[in-house]
Amino acid sequence: MRFGYWMPVFGGWLRNVPNEGMEASWDYVKRLTQRSEQTGWDLTLIAELNLNDIKGVEEPALDAWSTAAALAAVTQSIDLMVAVRPNFHHPALFAKQAANIDNISGGRLALNVVSSWWADEAKQYGLQFDEHGDRYARTREWLTVVDGLWTEKHFSFEGGRYQLTDAICEPKPAAKPRPTIYAGGESDAAKTMIATQCDAYVMHGDPAEAIAPKIQDMKERRAKVGGGPMQFGMAAFAIVRDSEAEAKKELARVTAMPPQPPKGFDNFDQWLSGTQLERELKLQEYSVSNRGLRPNLVGTPEQIRERIEEYEATGLDLLLLQMSPQAEEMDRFAAQVIAPMKEAVS
Repeated sequence: MRFGYWMPVFGGWLRNVPNEGMEASWDYVKRLTQRSEQTGWDLTLIAELNLNDIKGVEEPALDAWSTAAALAAVTQSIDLMVAVRPNFHHPALFAKQAANIDNISGGRLALNVVSSWWADEAKQYGLQFDEHGDRYARTREWLTVVDGLWTEKHFSFEGGRYQLTDAICEPKPAAKPRPTIYAGGESDAAKTMIATQCDAYVMHGDPAEAIAPKIQDMKERRAKVGGGPMQFGMAAFAIVRDSEAEAKKELARVTAMPPQPPKGFDNFDQWLSGTQLERELKLQEYSVSNRGLRPNLVGTPEQIRERIEEYEATGLDLLLLQMSPQAEEMDRFAAQVIAPMKEAVS
């Protein structure tokens, strides 16, 4: 299992806790990332939103790609998985930018391709917002352009949204054959696109028995298009404590709802109606993003290691974890979960 974490570009991950002790600042994320390299973390996921979906739209939110470029220059080993939304980036210019960042990092860049769901954000920034049926048509073209520029000396393309004539992207990315491309989605269109054009499938949190058939389905889709092996990742929120009682006490704290919904809940209705996610998602669960509590990575180090082994058995090979407060909880998780698991297989 590889262990990754969400970079707290929004100043935290709990919509119901205003101050989590991790500011949305370059200083914080630099210190956090450099520390994570020392403590055994493999990857960080840098989300891309121009508005703060967690703490409220008027709160600070770090730009993903300038943050990634800066981190590439001040880190040595950790992989940088950076979210990118095709409707916010012209693919040819993006391919050039991302290739440069990958070279700065020495081949540690990965993409997390996200088909946008937030209509109000796109409207505020004057950008195209694709309805669900159109998102993956755009993403398919977009990925074709990016991959073509990364792998061919001269690349031309004539599509419904993008046209290129004899375009050149040099230098190419350092990662070969290209930076790993991750994507998620639960619709048939999303899964078909991912199986055909991406390298890895990322999922919202779910119990192992729900993750297993999703992985098997994607493996079968991949085989039908003649692709090679895929990687599989999942989001989760983790709480590790010396006793189960302590862990449950902390869980109660992070899910307690104040009398009035905080600003981070303003987009709940839009987010739910704009995706294919299960409709039984509860308001309380929304306090922790990406269905992070469903994997139940809450308990003692031994309990959490046992649950992670269950996920490994399904074929999952990457966990993308959120914690609060991030720095302190990551140190605890690294010492009590990551280090023993890595020692066991070394």
